[in-house]
Formats: sequence, structure tokens, C-alpha cells
Amino acid sequence: LAMAISSRLPAPCYLLMATLMLLIIQAQSITRHYDFNVQTANVTRLCASKSIVTVNGEYPGPTLVAREGDRVLVRVTNHVAHNMTLHWHGIRQLRSGWADGPAYVTQCPIQTGQSYVYNFTVTGQRGTLWWHAHISWLRATVYGAIVILPKLGVPYPFVAPHKEIPVLFGEWWRADTEALVSQALRTGGAPNISDAFTINGLPGPLYNCCAKDTFKLKVEPGKIYLLRLINAALNDELFFSVANHTLTIVEVDAVYVKPFTVKTLIISPGQTTNVLLTAKPFYPKANFYMSAAPYSVIRPGTFDNTTVAGILEYHNPHSASESSFDKDLPLFKPTLPRFNDTGLVTNFTSKLRSLATPHTVPQSVDKRFFFTVGLGTRPCPVNATCQGPTNTTQLAAAINNISLVLPSTALLQSHFTGKSRGVYGSNFPVMPLSQFNYTGVSPNNTNVATGTKLLVLPFNATVELVMQDTSILGIESHPLHLHGFNFFVVGQRFGNYDPVNDPMRFNLVDPVERNTVNVPAGGWVAIRFLADNPVVWFMHCHLEVHTTWGLRMAWLVLDGSLPNQKLLPPPSDLPKC
Repeated sequence: LAMAISSRLPAPCYLLMATLMLLIIQAQSITRHYDFNVQTANVTRLCASKSIVTVNGEYPGPTLVAREGDRVLVRVTNHVAHNMTLHWHGIRQLRSGWADGPAYVTQCPIQTGQSYVYNFTVTGQRGTLWWHAHISWLRATVYGAIVILPKLGVPYPFVAPHKEIPVLFGEWWRADTEALVSQALRTGGAPNISDAFTINGLPGPLYNCCAKDTFKLKVEPGKIYLLRLINAALNDELFFSVANHTLTIVEVDAVYVKPFTVKTLIISPGQTTNVLLTAKPFYPKANFYMSAAPYSVIRPGTFDNTTVAGILEYHNPHSASESSFDKDLPLFKPTLPRFNDTGLVTNFTSKLRSLATPHTVPQSVDKRFFFTVGLGTRPCPVNATCQGPTNTTQLAAAINNISLVLPSTALLQSHFTGKSRGVYGSNFPVMPLSQFNYTGVSPNNTNVATGTKLLVLPFNATVELVMQDTSILGIESHPLHLHGFNFFVVGQRFGNYDPVNDPMRFNLVDPVERNTVNVPAGGWVAIRFLADNPVVWFMHCHLEVHTTWGLRMAWLVLDGSLPNQKLLPPPSDLPKC
């Protein structure tokens, strides 16, 4: 447009028009201010009350709304006894890595009575993301939605919905989760599973004593609704279905996809999925469960095998009341898959394709890495008895057999100040140090090493990473989240990765773009991304129990040569350890 204007106008007029255009573009972007007060609140669920950590006393926390291009300032003040950090899950944080949030990676925690302003700009992103605590297990109750609207005047690439509704799946424990994880770390065993799942903080009518704690969505016949689904559960992948309705997938992880319609979808912890739900054309004289239940293949092991339900109800055109719920109407339940229906999961994920043919899919690769991800063990402390696979071992998890130990200071600060000696090493293995049949019989030695090691990338390197599940202590699906980047999922299969034949099957045309991807149980996934964002970036399993056991690592992306390719200095209020 500017070129067209310049070809028709004298130079002074062109400069004036260009300036006006820039001002119009800048006017579309604003600075949004939020105050997040971390405080306790008493909440009653499952017939029992307990004190939980919240933001602004809300559970789930407040929805953060912005437009693409907006600057966001969130002042977080910690009024609880726990240290706190918040992570803006999926936000690219271009040159603003100090605002990413993982404790002891990009920042020291916000201590009791202290504040920190998270300052970032939403660049080139629109859709559904979410925010959550990123220290210990506090995200069990400290989480909320992020809704990024397109720029003014830019429509959705699908029919405009009548209404948009965030739907957050969570987990609820009767016990204090901080005490629960502390006990598990002391004993070396697995922490207790949750007592219920929730939809927007409510367990729903399938749990005892919870009929009044049910999320209800009222719709009008013939209207289209956009459900912004977020899996904020700590440790469970979830199937989701609405009885007698279909769901059209239009976006995952804030990236548009080629639409397809399903009766049931799968969503893993950390992931978001936008779906269109079309209400029936006429008043159906019925109500419908919106249900979620876990997907799990872990053997041996236990998981929360319960079902959470909300209720989809229709506005009755013959009723004068808008708010009343007619409990006398028939209530239909969806048919959910079996808990271990890997076929449905595979079929669903294979349909995910980027809407537009991305020109940014790396066709060539500068750096190739192969990571094993899975569980393992560590020896019990001397003169102690543990509750791991044996009474002399405790449960652990690792990437390339390294179980990451977080330091007592932030990795990013150590790097930026040049004081990394004694904090971390730069020798994270680029492939397993010892190779074995990854999905076959488990090796006799299941112990993992511990350490604080980073993997260094030059600025703008194109990276291919293959992540391989292992059968050590049993195969299991792992939702891996990479901070600071979106990546393209170019390949995914079961069994051991074949570096000769499998790359020939890679999709380099329209692969789905995500920030959290499942390493399939007993299989592998290949991703590609451009390392164009200099900082220390965390990558970890989004099953919180696995992260706690050490299934995590960090990338150090170096500065580029140009000024706009370098990390900005830390803010003055950056918390101190």
C-alpha cells in the first residue's frame, strides 16, 4: 500500500500519508494494565472447604484480554506465604524473556510482600492461550485464560460466533497440593492422584455433593458458539465431548488450523483448542452433558479415572425466565472413549494441519538433536527407605538421562551477568549417551543422572528435534512444552525413530504449529523451529509430576549481531533470590 501511495503522490504528501498510516496502526495497539494480587481464599468443593492460593480471590483466575500488537503490563503482588511466579503460556516473549515466568529459569520468585511487573508485547499472535503459576504445584489453583483478539478490522477465518466462552479444565484435590508434593518428594513415591476434575473450577453433578457446583452454558437455537478450551489440569490428558453435538476444530495453541469436525477431541495439559459448537436449529426440549474424562496408558500406575460434566442447556423461547434450569427435561450423556483409546488420539492428532501454507517451515536444518524422554529412578538417600519401584529407589524422570536440578538463582540472570560458573554447564547431551531399544525391554539400570546443563544455540539457527518416549518403567505419553517459541510438528509415529526412513515421511507443507506437543506413548515426535529469540528457554513435560521428577531442560539461545536481535536488559524490579 505504501508503495502504491508513493507512486502517485509527491514526496511530502507521501511522507505525510505514511506517517498517518503508522499512527493508525499504532492506534490499534494499546497498553493494557492488570493488577494480579496473589491471595488465599476459602473454597468449598466435594463437601469440604479448604484455603487455596488464587489471583484476586478468583478460582479460576481472571481472564487476560488483549489484541494482537498490544503491550501488556501485569503487576503481580504476592500476599501469600509461598514464593510465586506466573508464566504466560504460549506468549512468544520476543526479547522480553524476563517476563516469561518459570522460577529459577528466567527469574527468581516473587517473595511474600513483594511485587513484579510482567511486561510483554503480543507480537504476531491471536487466539487462546493461558497463564498459570510456574513454581511447585501452585498452578493447581492459580491459572486463567488469555484471550488474544485479532487486530481491529481483521476477521476470524471462520464464521463469526454469536458468543465466545473460555472453558478451563482443572483438577481438584481435597488435600493441600503443596503438602502432597512435599511428601512425595520426601518418600520418593508418586503423589496422590486428584479427587476430581473441574470445568471452570466446578466439579459438576457426577461427583457427590456437587450438583450445585456445575458449569452451565445456555445457548440459543441456531447460534454458533466459540468454546476456548484450555487444559489446565496438572497431570491428565482429557477427552472432551458434548452429547448429541459435534465440535469443529478451528485453532490449537493460538494458531489457526484447517477446520475439521469431531464428536470427541483430546487435549493435553498445557494445550488450548478453539472449537465451534453449532446449537440445534430448534429448541430440543432436552439438556446435554459436556463431559471430560482422562486418557491414560500408564501401566502400572494409577490415575484419576473420573468424569467431569457441565451442562449445555437451551434457551426456551416459550419461557419468560432466562436463568431457570429445567431439571425435568431429559439429560443426554456423550459416549466417551475408553481411557486408553490411543487409536482415537492418533486419528485426532493426524488431522491437525495449519490453515495457511506456512512459509516459515524450515526446509533445511542447521542443528539436529535426538532426545529420549521418560521415567527412571534415583538411589534412595543413605540410611533411608523409599517408596519408589523398590524400597531402595525413588521415582525420577529425565531427558537424555539428565534429570534437571534447578539452581538457587535464575539461569537467565546468571547468563546475562556472565556469572554462570558454578550455576550451570553448557554441555547438555545432544543425543543419548547410551543407546538401547527405547520402546523394547527396559534396561536393567534405570537410574538417571542429575545436573544443571543447558544446550546452547546460535541465533537464527534452524533446529530439528526428535523426542523419543522410552519404556523404562512403562511407556507413557508426555506433553512437552517449549517456552518462547512455536514449532512445527513435522512427524509423529510409534516405535523407535528411524533416522534414515522416517524423515522421508515428514510433512514440510502444512504441519500444525504448536507450543505444546505430545510425545506419543511408545513413540516419537519430530519438531522444527527457528531459534530467533535470544534468552534461556525452559522445555519440560506439562505433566506436573514428571516436571517435579526432573523431566525438563533449558535452551540457551545466544544474541544475534544486530541490536534488535539481543535480549533487553532486566527490569529494575526483577525479583532477587
